[in-house]
Amino acid sequence: MSIKLGCIADDFTGATDLANNLVRAGMRTVQTIGIPGEPLRDDADAVVVALKTRTLPADEAVAQSLAALQWLRAQGAEQIYFKYCSTFDSTPQGNIGPVADALMSSLGTDFTIATPAFPDNKRTVFKGYLFAGDVLLNESGMQHHPLTPMTDPNLVRVLAAQTSRRVGLIDYGVVARGSDAIRARIQELKAQGIEIAIVDAVSNEDLLALGPALRGMPLVTAGSGVAIGLPGNWGLSSASAASTARAQGLQAVVAGSCSTATNGQVAAFIESGRPALALDPMKLAAGEDVVGQALAWAGPRMQDGPVLIYSTAQPDTVRQTQGALGADRAGAMIEAAIARISVGLVERGVRQLIVAGGETSGAVVQALGLEQIAIGEQIDPGVPWCSGYAPVARGDISIALKSGNFGTRDFFTKAFL
Repeated sequence: MSIKLGCIADDFTGATDLANNLVRAGMRTVQTIGIPGEPLRDDADAVVVALKTRTLPADEAVAQSLAALQWLRAQGAEQIYFKYCSTFDSTPQGNIGPVADALMSSLGTDFTIATPAFPDNKRTVFKGYLFAGDVLLNESGMQHHPLTPMTDPNLVRVLAAQTSRRVGLIDYGVVARGSDAIRARIQELKAQGIEIAIVDAVSNEDLLALGPALRGMPLVTAGSGVAIGLPGNWGLSSASAASTARAQGLQAVVAGSCSTATNGQVAAFIESGRPALALDPMKLAAGEDVVGQALAWAGPRMQDGPVLIYSTAQPDTVRQTQGALGADRAGAMIEAAIARISVGLVERGVRQLIVAGGETSGAVVQALGLEQIAIGEQIDPGVPWCSGYAPVARGDISIALKSGNFGTRDFFTKAFL
């Protein structure tokens, strides 16, 4: 079996976001959790390999990404797509630049594009600057991200700091003229020795124009938005969202993201009068059985509807916690606790679970033993319900892996309707 598009995603929510866009654009898509140990069993047009590499040391992120590439090429992937977040967040050392470099070298290609644009979620790029909604990225709350703060919205500068390759720009004046103009600009940049080009896009029409210009390009690097323009290169057309049925059972939300959007979603859930429990990282560090306490609290309450267990906090509180415990220790400790809580919730009958936060989602999915998930109905742009076999449930569960910055304020309540 040969697949058309082989995708490598640097976190689990991003992988689901990409798979969702591919399904909606007409591609039969399978998402794997990590690199499979065997060939793909089911027919698919696209495979998204979900890694957890966004905040790993660069050499580890590169090694895992190259291993995913090797597996995808063994499945006959015609084109490779490296997917990162629509906020392009990373550390100054990577991992977007180092992984893109390694993939380019392995594929033997001297040019690729880079754009996190996803207009449906209000991520747009203009003159190389990334906007989140109506403000520049560094004014959106991302400047306070506890692991990958983004203080520079200029993507050419950000990427150039992470790679030895020359970085250029395909600006909006070119994109607005369509696919032929984009192809011509690519040739100009290659003649100038540019190897990676940031691409402007402020609407879905821009991404649809970009798609045909990427036909035959060995490697595409982007957020999930570019995916809407690629299926047409194989003669595939838009299809309705997948109709995977949701599992029946209890409902819960666990949230580890501290993004502005997730803070608002937590507040909205609490304002709705539904039960919510905040996790105290200092009690975790002191050795208290926070996991057991959370499960005991949730047990009787979730019989009456969804419950929320969260470590989401405002930037000042996050800084205080990191100051007391260290950023890495605090993050790892909270992720591990939420993963254990998620397993306990599923053991107690939860079959519809929302997980907020990329790193948190990775920890939860791995703890639940999910290896492959099918993409179902979209809740909000970039966030679908998914289903997969969870050994702890001895059956399928439905799970929504929400990037911290995605979703409307009422996401945690409307998702269960």
